[in-house]
Amino acid sequence: MAEGENEVRWDGLCSRDSTTRETAMENIRQIILRKTEYLRSVKETPYRPSEDGPLNAVSLDGLNKLLARLLMLSKRCPFKDVREKSEFILKSVQELGIRIPRPLGHGPSRFIPEKEILQVGSEDAQMHALFADSFAALGRLDNITLVMVFHPQYLESFLKTQHYLLQMDGPLPLHYRHYIGIMAAARHQCSYLVNLHVNDFLHVGGDPKWLNGLENAPQKLQNLGELNKVLAHRPWLITKEHIEGLLKAEEHSWSLAELVHAVVLLTHYHSLASFTFGCGISPEIHCDGGHTFRPPSVSNYCICDITNGNHNVDEMQVNSAGNISVSDSFFEVEALMEKMRQLQECKDEEEASQEEMASRFEIEKRESMCAFSSDDEEVTPARDVSRHFEDTSYGYKDFSRHGMHVPTFRVQDYCWEDHGYSLVNRLYPDVGQLIDEKFHIAYNLTYNTMAMHKDVDTSMLRRAIWNYIHCMFGIRYDDYDYGEINQLLDRSFKVYIKTVVCTPEKVTKRMYDSFWRQFKHSEKVHVNLLLIEARMQAELLYALRAITRYMT
Repeated sequence: MAEGENEVRWDGLCSRDSTTRETAMENIRQIILRKTEYLRSVKETPYRPSEDGPLNAVSLDGLNKLLARLLMLSKRCPFKDVREKSEFILKSVQELGIRIPRPLGHGPSRFIPEKEILQVGSEDAQMHALFADSFAALGRLDNITLVMVFHPQYLESFLKTQHYLLQMDGPLPLHYRHYIGIMAAARHQCSYLVNLHVNDFLHVGGDPKWLNGLENAPQKLQNLGELNKVLAHRPWLITKEHIEGLLKAEEHSWSLAELVHAVVLLTHYHSLASFTFGCGISPEIHCDGGHTFRPPSVSNYCICDITNGNHNVDEMQVNSAGNISVSDSFFEVEALMEKMRQLQECKDEEEASQEEMASRFEIEKRESMCAFSSDDEEVTPARDVSRHFEDTSYGYKDFSRHGMHVPTFRVQDYCWEDHGYSLVNRLYPDVGQLIDEKFHIAYNLTYNTMAMHKDVDTSMLRRAIWNYIHCMFGIRYDDYDYGEINQLLDRSFKVYIKTVVCTPEKVTKRMYDSFWRQFKHSEKVHVNLLLIEARMQAELLYALRAITRYMT
């Protein structure tokens, strides 16, 4: 009876057909009740030591994994029948004297109160269709999706792109795709994404031995480690020699099409790690850290929850950004809007010379190096994450540290629209189009609001955020006045942007709370969408330019 979770078929729950889902749920119910009865027959309580201890421990562990998955389904499945049946099975197990799990924390994000996030089951028909598509593709409705849902138009494009990269026809086999996702997320110590893709990797038939460390993966994937490292932390260092080394590695060589697929996956998951940390994404309910089998205390929280920070979030969010009055933060919004008005007036009156524009770019690039938080500390990666990559000490470095100089990357010479897009589409058909659509939606997305104000043109602010990120990567737009960035982005916002983009594992709730204090959470999530897409485009530009140089 010590079977694992693998004997259970969850796929039927993803079906749009209610009869198929009902049959699948009944099979799951029978398996779980059979395991429960077995444990009860061996001993009264699964926690009492006995001669069968090791066997019982294995059986209990297997059952607990199933119960954790059921808990996730009862909260996160877009199909009401599955949610209700999952809850019913959990209660049945509890009535038989077995402890059932309960969620830890407060919803999909540690930074955003759960009551402000759309609850599964309360979505409209259009959103339900999107949730159902996501659930059908992944077998889950993950916390990233539930936070991105603030912006449905973007979410639809994001899910479509990710589905194509991971599951549709392409140069790379499925298990390679998930393994590359693990490698990319691990560079930023993002255990949330690593855990999700470890499960997906095994689900599509990946070799468990590869998960013991990158050295156990095929040499072809090991060779990708150097590109992963440089792309994640110092993409301006990528040369055509990196590309040549991968394409001319004899029996371990990558084809051009495979390499483009791999590069898109690496940039996608580096950026998604930024979103995960930038929005404080919580562990999935069925994963480690997402649930507990400990009973709640009288106040609904046991002491272990409180010490782990899983206490009453609403009570703790009082003035979390410091002792700043509402009127002060209101003034910040007014001041920002006034700066936007003044900049627009100046732009209408006179235009800076090319020399002045170039000088302002260099000044902003130098100043961006000082935008790190004062409490910036090295984060040592945990072994279970660091084994998926080599050279754990390698991280982000500013351009000019230690006398290093990197030439400015001029968008006029190589840009996504004229060069990168066509290269990706030629070697990995349709993906260039999907990525391009996602870039455009993130960049142009607006509801013409700023905090409590309506009918506001936010294009100047969005462009400043996008161009500041590219400036940090040395990328310059000749037609942009970089003096605007200092006018529109204050220090706390710059610290947040740079941390999310360059060292996302160091983002804290204090950083999230300290910028744009009067803005809605949906607006802060929108900022994160701009950050991850600008970062992804920056990485792609450097990698694709190197591929183009190799090809020519």
